[in-house]
Amino acid sequence: MRIGIVCPYSWDVPGGVQFHIRDLAEYFIGLGHEVSVLAPADDDTPLPPYVVSAGRAVPVPYNGSVARLNFGFLSAARVRRWLHEGRFDVIHIHEPTSPSLGLLTCWAAQGPIVATFHTSNPRSRAMIAAYSILQAALEKISARIAVSEYARRTLVEHLGGDAVVIPNGVDVDFFARAEPRPEWQGETIGFIGRIDEPRKGLPVLMRALPKILAARPGARLLVAGRGDEEEAVASLPAEVRSRVEFLGMISDEDKARFLRSIDLYVAPNTGGESFGIILVEAMSAGAPVLASDLDAFVQVLDQGKAGELFANEDADALADAAVRLLADPARRAELRERGSAHVRRFDWATVGADILSVYETVTAGAAAVAADDRTTGLRARLGLVRD
Repeated sequence: MRIGIVCPYSWDVPGGVQFHIRDLAEYFIGLGHEVSVLAPADDDTPLPPYVVSAGRAVPVPYNGSVARLNFGFLSAARVRRWLHEGRFDVIHIHEPTSPSLGLLTCWAAQGPIVATFHTSNPRSRAMIAAYSILQAALEKISARIAVSEYARRTLVEHLGGDAVVIPNGVDVDFFARAEPRPEWQGETIGFIGRIDEPRKGLPVLMRALPKILAARPGARLLVAGRGDEEEAVASLPAEVRSRVEFLGMISDEDKARFLRSIDLYVAPNTGGESFGIILVEAMSAGAPVLASDLDAFVQVLDQGKAGELFANEDADALADAAVRLLADPARRAELRERGSAHVRRFDWATVGADILSVYETVTAGAAAVAADDRTTGLRARLGLVRD
Protein backbone atom coordinates (compact mmCIF):
# COMPACT_ATOMS: atom_id res chain seq x y z
CA MET A 1 0.00 0.00 0.00
CA ARG A 2 1.21 3.52 -0.83
CA ILE A 3 0.58 5.61 2.28
CA GLY A 4 0.90 9.40 2.53
CA ILE A 5 1.01 10.87 6.04
CA VAL A 6 0.70 14.59 6.75
CA CYS A 7 2.36 16.08 9.85
CA PRO A 8 1.06 19.56 10.79
CA TYR A 9 3.90 20.53 13.14
CA SER A 10 7.53 21.28 12.37
CA TRP A 11 9.68 18.14 12.26
CA ASP A 12 12.66 19.90 13.88
CA VAL A 13 10.78 20.69 17.12
CA PRO A 14 10.10 17.43 18.99
CA GLY A 15 6.55 16.78 20.14
CA GLY A 16 4.08 13.98 20.75
CA VAL A 17 2.36 14.24 17.36
CA GLN A 18 5.68 14.20 15.49
CA PHE A 19 6.88 11.17 17.46
CA HIS A 20 3.59 9.37 16.81
CA ILE A 21 3.83 10.02 13.06
CA ARG A 22 7.49 8.97 12.96
CA ASP A 23 6.81 5.70 14.74
CA LEU A 24 3.68 5.03 12.68
CA ALA A 25 5.59 5.56 9.44
CA GLU A 26 8.43 3.28 10.53
CA TYR A 27 5.97 0.61 11.68
CA PHE A 28 4.32 0.52 8.25
CA ILE A 29 7.67 0.61 6.43
CA GLY A 30 8.70 -2.38 8.51
CA LEU A 31 5.61 -4.20 7.22
CA GLY A 32 6.66 -3.52 3.62
CA HIS A 33 4.37 -0.58 2.80
CA GLU A 34 5.58 2.50 0.89
CA VAL A 35 5.28 5.54 3.16
CA SER A 36 5.92 9.24 2.60
CA VAL A 37 5.50 11.87 5.31
CA LEU A 38 4.97 15.53 4.42
CA ALA A 39 6.04 17.87 7.23
CA PRO A 40 7.24 21.44 7.81
CA ALA A 41 10.99 21.56 8.38
CA ASP A 42 13.80 24.10 8.32
CA ASP A 43 16.29 23.76 5.48
CA ASP A 44 19.07 22.49 7.74
CA THR A 45 16.93 19.88 9.52
CA PRO A 46 18.22 16.31 8.97
CA LEU A 47 15.24 14.28 7.77
CA PRO A 48 14.65 10.54 7.54
CA PRO A 49 14.45 9.30 3.93
CA TYR A 50 10.67 8.95 4.12
CA VAL A 51 10.05 12.60 5.14
CA VAL A 52 9.47 15.32 2.53
CA SER A 53 9.91 18.93 3.65
CA ALA A 54 7.07 21.35 2.94
CA GLY A 55 9.26 24.30 3.88
CA ARG A 56 9.88 26.36 6.97
CA ALA A 57 7.26 26.69 9.68
CA VAL A 58 6.25 29.73 11.73
CA PRO A 59 5.31 29.78 15.43
CA VAL A 60 1.56 30.12 16.06
CA PRO A 61 -0.29 30.02 19.43
CA TYR A 62 -2.39 26.84 19.32
CA ASN A 63 -4.21 24.79 22.00
CA GLY A 64 -2.45 26.44 24.94
CA SER A 65 0.98 26.05 23.42
CA VAL A 66 3.04 27.45 20.56
CA ALA A 67 2.99 25.23 17.48
CA ARG A 68 5.26 25.65 14.47
CA LEU A 69 2.93 25.43 11.46
CA ASN A 70 3.15 25.82 7.71
CA PHE A 71 0.50 27.55 5.59
CA GLY A 72 0.23 29.70 2.46
CA PHE A 73 0.40 29.61 -1.34
CA LEU A 74 3.89 28.09 -1.49
CA SER A 75 2.90 25.41 1.00
CA ALA A 76 -0.24 24.64 -1.01
CA ALA A 77 1.86 24.19 -4.16
CA ARG A 78 4.18 21.78 -2.34
CA VAL A 79 1.18 19.82 -1.06
CA ARG A 80 -0.20 19.45 -4.59
CA ARG A 81 3.21 18.33 -5.92
CA TRP A 82 3.60 15.78 -3.11
CA LEU A 83 0.12 14.38 -3.81
CA HIS A 84 0.79 14.19 -7.54
CA GLU A 85 4.14 12.44 -7.15
CA GLY A 86 2.96 10.11 -4.38
CA ARG A 87 -0.12 8.61 -6.10
CA PHE A 88 -1.16 7.37 -2.65
CA ASP A 89 -3.69 4.63 -1.99
CA VAL A 90 -4.61 6.39 1.25
CA ILE A 91 -3.74 9.76 2.80
CA HIS A 92 -3.54 10.06 6.58
CA ILE A 93 -3.82 13.61 7.87
CA HIS A 94 -3.05 14.47 11.48
CA GLU A 95 -4.84 17.47 13.03
CA PRO A 96 -6.75 18.44 9.87
CA THR A 97 -8.31 21.45 11.62
CA SER A 98 -5.00 23.13 12.44
CA PRO A 99 -4.00 26.00 10.10
CA SER A 100 -1.24 23.96 8.52
CA LEU A 101 -0.51 21.26 5.96
CA GLY A 102 -3.39 19.02 7.02
CA LEU A 103 -6.05 21.51 6.04
CA LEU A 104 -4.26 22.29 2.76
CA THR A 105 -4.10 18.58 1.99
CA CYS A 106 -7.80 18.12 2.77
CA TRP A 107 -8.62 20.80 0.23
CA ALA A 108 -6.32 19.40 -2.47
CA ALA A 109 -6.55 15.62 -2.07
CA GLN A 110 -8.73 13.15 -3.90
CA GLY A 111 -9.38 9.56 -2.87
CA PRO A 112 -9.49 7.93 0.58
CA ILE A 113 -8.55 10.28 3.44
CA VAL A 114 -8.11 9.22 7.08
CA ALA A 115 -7.81 11.93 9.72
CA THR A 116 -6.48 11.65 13.26
CA PHE A 117 -7.58 14.21 15.85
CA HIS A 118 -5.13 14.71 18.72
CA THR A 119 -6.50 17.87 20.32
CA SER A 120 -8.54 17.89 23.52
CA ASN A 121 -9.93 21.37 24.08
CA PRO A 122 -13.56 21.56 25.26
CA ARG A 123 -13.64 25.38 25.05
CA SER A 124 -12.22 25.96 21.57
CA ARG A 125 -14.01 29.08 20.34
CA ALA A 126 -11.61 29.23 17.41
CA MET A 127 -12.65 25.78 16.22
CA ILE A 128 -16.33 26.71 16.48
CA ALA A 129 -15.77 29.98 14.61
CA ALA A 130 -13.83 28.20 11.87
CA TYR A 131 -16.42 25.48 11.33
CA SER A 132 -17.82 26.99 8.11
CA ILE A 133 -14.30 27.17 6.65
CA LEU A 134 -13.44 23.65 7.74
CA GLN A 135 -16.70 21.98 6.74
CA ALA A 136 -15.95 21.51 3.04
CA ALA A 137 -12.57 19.98 3.82
CA LEU A 138 -13.86 17.74 6.60
CA GLU A 139 -16.61 16.34 4.38
CA LYS A 140 -13.89 14.77 2.21
CA ILE A 141 -12.57 12.67 5.11
CA SER A 142 -13.42 8.97 4.75
CA ALA A 143 -12.65 7.92 8.34
CA ARG A 144 -11.86 9.72 11.57
CA ILE A 145 -9.61 8.57 14.40
CA ALA A 146 -9.32 10.20 17.84
CA VAL A 147 -6.37 9.38 20.08
CA SER A 148 -8.54 9.39 23.21
CA GLU A 149 -12.12 9.68 24.32
CA TYR A 150 -11.44 13.33 25.16
CA ALA A 151 -10.11 14.11 21.70
CA ARG A 152 -13.20 12.37 20.31
CA ARG A 153 -15.43 14.49 22.53
CA THR A 154 -13.76 17.69 21.28
CA LEU A 155 -14.40 16.59 17.70
CA VAL A 156 -18.04 15.71 18.32
CA GLU A 157 -18.84 18.89 20.24
CA HIS A 158 -17.16 21.30 17.83
CA LEU A 159 -17.37 19.72 14.39
CA GLY A 160 -20.04 17.02 14.59
CA GLY A 161 -19.66 13.50 13.34
CA ASP A 162 -17.79 10.84 15.27
CA ALA A 163 -14.49 8.96 15.35
CA VAL A 164 -13.07 5.61 16.34
CA VAL A 165 -10.73 5.86 19.32
CA ILE A 166 -7.24 4.46 18.63
CA PRO A 167 -4.59 5.60 21.12
CA ASN A 168 -1.10 6.79 20.34
CA GLY A 169 1.37 3.97 19.97
CA VAL A 170 4.66 3.19 21.68
CA ASP A 171 7.38 0.64 21.04
CA VAL A 172 7.00 -0.90 24.49
CA ASP A 173 9.98 -3.23 24.18
CA PHE A 174 12.30 -0.35 23.21
CA PHE A 175 11.71 1.22 26.63
CA ALA A 176 11.49 -2.05 28.54
CA ARG A 177 14.91 -3.29 27.43
CA ALA A 178 16.81 -0.01 27.96
CA GLU A 179 19.78 -0.13 30.33
CA PRO A 180 19.54 2.12 33.40
CA ARG A 181 22.28 4.71 33.95
CA PRO A 182 23.78 4.52 37.45
CA GLU A 183 24.16 8.32 37.72
CA TRP A 184 20.40 8.69 37.28
CA GLN A 185 19.53 6.16 39.98
CA GLY A 186 19.08 6.60 43.72
CA GLU A 187 15.83 8.18 44.98
CA THR A 188 15.37 10.18 41.78
CA ILE A 189 12.22 11.91 40.58
CA GLY A 190 11.97 12.42 36.83
CA PHE A 191 10.28 15.03 34.63
CA ILE A 192 10.40 15.30 30.83
CA GLY A 193 8.89 18.25 28.99
CA ARG A 194 9.34 21.77 27.72
CA ILE A 195 10.55 23.74 30.74
CA ASP A 196 9.04 27.06 29.70
CA GLU A 197 5.60 25.77 28.71
CA PRO A 198 3.41 26.29 31.80
CA ARG A 199 0.83 23.63 30.91
CA LYS A 200 3.53 20.95 31.19
CA GLY A 201 3.38 21.69 34.91
CA LEU A 202 7.01 22.09 35.97
CA PRO A 203 6.14 25.15 38.14
CA VAL A 204 3.71 22.96 40.11
CA LEU A 205 6.44 20.39 40.69
CA MET A 206 8.86 23.13 41.75
CA ARG A 207 6.36 24.38 44.32
CA ALA A 208 6.08 20.84 45.69
CA LEU A 209 9.82 20.16 45.75
CA PRO A 210 10.79 21.86 49.06
CA LYS A 211 8.17 19.81 50.92
CA ILE A 212 9.36 16.61 49.21
CA LEU A 213 13.00 17.28 50.06
CA ALA A 214 12.17 18.19 53.66
CA ALA A 215 10.74 14.69 54.11
CA ARG A 216 13.21 12.93 51.79
CA PRO A 217 16.51 14.86 52.00
CA GLY A 218 18.30 12.28 49.84
CA ALA A 219 15.94 12.74 46.90
CA ARG A 220 16.68 14.79 43.79
CA LEU A 221 14.83 15.94 40.71
CA LEU A 222 16.09 15.23 37.17
CA VAL A 223 14.61 17.43 34.45
CA ALA A 224 14.94 16.66 30.72
CA GLY A 225 13.79 19.22 28.18
CA ARG A 226 14.59 22.58 26.66
CA GLY A 227 13.93 25.95 28.27
CA ASP A 228 15.28 28.53 30.68
CA GLU A 229 16.83 26.52 33.49
CA GLU A 230 17.64 29.50 35.71
CA GLU A 231 14.08 30.76 35.54
CA ALA A 232 12.75 27.29 36.31
CA VAL A 233 14.51 27.20 39.73
CA ALA A 234 14.15 30.91 40.52
CA SER A 235 11.27 30.29 42.94
CA LEU A 236 13.17 27.64 44.92
CA PRO A 237 15.10 28.38 48.11
CA ALA A 238 18.83 28.59 47.35
CA GLU A 239 19.65 25.52 49.42
CA VAL A 240 17.22 23.39 47.38
CA ARG A 241 18.40 24.33 43.89
CA SER A 242 21.36 21.98 44.01
CA ARG A 243 18.91 19.07 44.24
CA VAL A 244 17.64 19.82 40.71
CA GLU A 245 19.69 18.57 37.77
CA PHE A 246 18.90 19.72 34.23
CA LEU A 247 19.81 17.32 31.45
CA GLY A 248 18.68 19.43 28.49
CA MET A 249 17.33 17.73 25.39
CA ILE A 250 18.01 14.01 25.43
CA SER A 251 17.95 11.41 22.65
CA ASP A 252 15.30 8.71 22.37
CA GLU A 253 17.80 6.19 23.68
CA ASP A 254 18.65 8.35 26.70
CA LYS A 255 14.95 9.01 27.34
CA ALA A 256 14.38 5.27 27.60
CA ARG A 257 17.40 4.90 29.91
CA PHE A 258 16.21 7.89 31.95
CA LEU A 259 12.78 6.32 32.49
CA ARG A 260 14.37 2.98 33.36
CA SER A 261 16.60 4.63 35.97
CA ILE A 262 14.33 6.87 38.04
CA ASP A 263 12.36 5.87 41.12
CA LEU A 264 9.30 7.97 40.28
CA TYR A 265 8.07 9.74 37.17
CA VAL A 266 5.94 12.83 37.85
CA ALA A 267 3.60 14.29 35.22
CA PRO A 268 2.26 17.56 36.73
CA ASN A 269 0.63 18.77 33.47
CA THR A 270 -2.14 21.29 34.06
CA GLY A 271 -4.29 20.98 30.90
CA GLY A 272 -4.51 20.75 27.14
CA GLU A 273 -3.58 17.05 27.06
CA SER A 274 -5.62 14.70 24.90
CA PHE A 275 -3.62 11.57 25.67
CA GLY A 276 -0.34 11.46 27.62
CA ILE A 277 2.27 9.62 25.59
CA ILE A 278 4.96 10.24 28.22
CA LEU A 279 2.91 8.23 30.73
CA VAL A 280 2.84 5.29 28.33
CA GLU A 281 6.59 5.58 27.77
CA ALA A 282 7.23 5.71 31.51
CA MET A 283 5.07 2.64 32.16
CA SER A 284 6.82 0.84 29.28
CA ALA A 285 10.16 1.48 30.99
CA GLY A 286 8.84 0.30 34.34
CA ALA A 287 8.82 3.72 36.02
CA PRO A 288 6.13 4.20 38.68
CA VAL A 289 3.95 7.12 37.56
CA LEU A 290 2.43 9.96 39.59
CA ALA A 291 0.27 12.26 37.44
CA SER A 292 -2.22 15.09 37.74
CA ASP A 293 -5.80 13.94 37.48
CA LEU A 294 -6.49 15.29 33.99
CA ASP A 295 -9.25 13.30 32.29
CA ALA A 296 -6.87 12.00 29.61
CA PHE A 297 -4.28 10.95 32.20
CA VAL A 298 -6.91 9.15 34.29
CA GLN A 299 -7.86 7.14 31.22
CA VAL A 300 -4.27 6.29 30.24
CA LEU A 301 -3.54 5.18 33.82
CA ASP A 302 -6.61 2.90 33.89
CA GLN A 303 -8.53 5.07 36.35
CA GLY A 304 -5.54 5.17 38.69
CA LYS A 305 -4.86 1.41 38.73
CA ALA A 306 -1.66 1.66 36.65
CA GLY A 307 -0.34 4.85 38.28
CA GLU A 308 -1.21 7.25 41.08
CA LEU A 309 -3.03 10.56 40.64
CA PHE A 310 -3.10 13.88 42.49
CA ALA A 311 -5.40 16.89 42.24
CA ASN A 312 -4.45 19.05 39.29
CA GLU A 313 -2.28 22.09 40.20
CA ASP A 314 -2.28 21.09 43.91
CA ALA A 315 1.42 21.21 44.83
CA ASP A 316 0.78 19.99 48.39
CA ALA A 317 -1.12 16.94 47.11
CA LEU A 318 1.71 16.22 44.68
CA ALA A 319 4.30 16.49 47.45
CA ASP A 320 2.36 14.24 49.84
CA ALA A 321 1.90 11.55 47.18
CA ALA A 322 5.56 11.72 46.09
CA VAL A 323 6.84 11.43 49.69
CA ARG A 324 4.57 8.46 50.33
CA LEU A 325 5.68 6.66 47.17
CA LEU A 326 9.38 7.32 47.69
CA ALA A 327 9.06 5.80 51.17
CA ASP A 328 7.19 2.72 49.93
CA PRO A 329 9.25 0.43 47.63
CA ALA A 330 6.53 -2.22 47.68
CA ARG A 331 3.94 0.20 46.33
CA ARG A 332 6.32 1.35 43.61
CA ALA A 333 6.97 -2.27 42.64
CA GLU A 334 3.22 -2.85 42.45
CA LEU A 335 2.81 0.16 40.16
CA ARG A 336 5.65 -1.09 37.94
CA GLU A 337 3.95 -4.46 37.59
CA ARG A 338 0.52 -3.03 36.87
CA GLY A 339 1.87 -0.40 34.49
CA SER A 340 3.95 -2.91 32.55
CA ALA A 341 0.90 -5.14 32.03
CA HIS A 342 -1.50 -2.29 31.19
CA VAL A 343 0.81 -0.61 28.69
CA ARG A 344 0.76 -3.53 26.25
CA ARG A 345 -2.52 -2.24 24.80
CA PHE A 346 -0.57 0.80 23.51
CA ASP A 347 2.14 -1.20 21.73
CA TRP A 348 2.50 -0.62 17.99
CA ALA A 349 1.66 -4.27 17.33
CA THR A 350 -1.88 -3.43 18.47
CA VAL A 351 -2.20 0.24 17.56
CA GLY A 352 -0.62 -0.11 14.12
CA ALA A 353 -2.84 -3.06 13.24
CA ASP A 354 -5.93 -1.06 14.21
CA ILE A 355 -4.89 1.90 12.04
CA LEU A 356 -4.09 -0.40 9.12
CA SER A 357 -7.59 -1.86 9.43
CA VAL A 358 -9.00 1.65 9.01
CA TYR A 359 -6.86 2.14 5.90
CA GLU A 360 -8.04 -1.16 4.44
CA THR A 361 -11.66 -0.29 5.13
CA VAL A 362 -11.57 3.10 3.41
CA THR A 363 -9.55 1.86 0.42
CA ALA A 364 -11.91 -1.08 -0.05
CA GLY A 365 -14.85 1.31 0.14
CA ALA A 366 -13.29 3.62 -2.43
CA ALA A 367 -12.60 0.68 -4.75
CA ALA A 368 -16.21 -0.48 -4.44
CA VAL A 369 -17.52 3.00 -5.27
CA ALA A 370 -15.18 3.25 -8.26
CA ALA A 371 -16.31 -0.16 -9.52
CA ASP A 372 -19.95 0.84 -9.12
CA ASP A 373 -19.31 4.07 -11.03
CA ARG A 374 -17.63 2.14 -13.84
CA THR A 375 -20.56 -0.27 -14.02
CA THR A 376 -23.07 2.59 -14.09
CA GLY A 377 -21.07 4.32 -16.81
CA LEU A 378 -20.95 1.17 -18.90
CA ARG A 379 -24.68 0.61 -18.48
CA ALA A 380 -25.29 4.20 -19.52
CA ARG A 381 -23.21 3.77 -22.67
CA LEU A 382 -25.14 0.62 -23.50
CA GLY A 383 -28.43 2.42 -22.97
CA LEU A 384 -29.36 0.29 -19.98
CA VAL A 385 -29.78 3.15 -17.49
CA ARG A 386 -33.20 4.80 -17.37
CA ASP A 387 -34.05 8.22 -15.95
